[in-house]
Amino acid sequence: MPSSLRRARAALAVLPLLAAPLAAQQPSPWPQHSMERPKPPVEVAPAQRLPVPAPAGALVLFDGRDLGWWESDDGAPAKWRVVDGAMEAVAGAGGIRTKVGFGDVRLHIEWASPNPPHGEGQDRGNSGVFLMGTYEVQVLDSYRNDTYADGQAAAIYGQFPPRVNVTRPPGEWQTYDIEFRRPRFDSTGVLLRPARMTVRHNGVLVHDDVALLGPTSHRVRAPYAAHADALPIALQDHGHPVRFRNVWVQPLAP
Repeated sequence: MPSSLRRARAALAVLPLLAAPLAAQQPSPWPQHSMERPKPPVEVAPAQRLPVPAPAGALVLFDGRDLGWWESDDGAPAKWRVVDGAMEAVAGAGGIRTKVGFGDVRLHIEWASPNPPHGEGQDRGNSGVFLMGTYEVQVLDSYRNDTYADGQAAAIYGQFPPRVNVTRPPGEWQTYDIEFRRPRFDSTGVLLRPARMTVRHNGVLVHDDVALLGPTSHRVRAPYAAHADALPIALQDHGHPVRFRNVWVQPLAP
């Protein structure tokens, strides 16, 4: 275990609850995963200087060398590959998660879908970034690839499509910058405030302080259920060799 990981475990404190109740945003009138739901307009992603350097004080969760911050979903050593400075999902190996839990956090992560591409729809460059292991920002090769709007790249999966589709071509590095505010529950498990997300895909604002409807899930709208104030960040194994690099976080004050 890296010494910085041990220090982070000691330093990360449980964040206090916010007192004021706030109702969750209402579901869309469109059925979940509806192919009829209008797709976000396609725009060309602006140029970025990559990789984006971590700011002073950020916790670097992957620097291109090893998986010291990560473990498999079952707590065993992470079975993903480290290839050319990136960690690559291994089909059948299962997802990976951080060994440290986070609550309110700003996350930067860079990813690339396989090139040449294989498959179509959801079966093409599929993975996901899960805050608290529960709230997913979809990773998908959405470059000239049709799928349901709430499941394309940068969607808050099964809930909200991104405002625009700025997916780069397969094999090119892309960025997610996610500001996440965890849900707040009272001492009996009643929801006080829903989780909220602001997401930038390739530098473009695609979600602006969106209130999540509950945990993200496939073909079901699961209600909120009380959970710990700090839980791991997770990356999904969906059977595709998606690569990730330059992963860093900044814990946020309430």
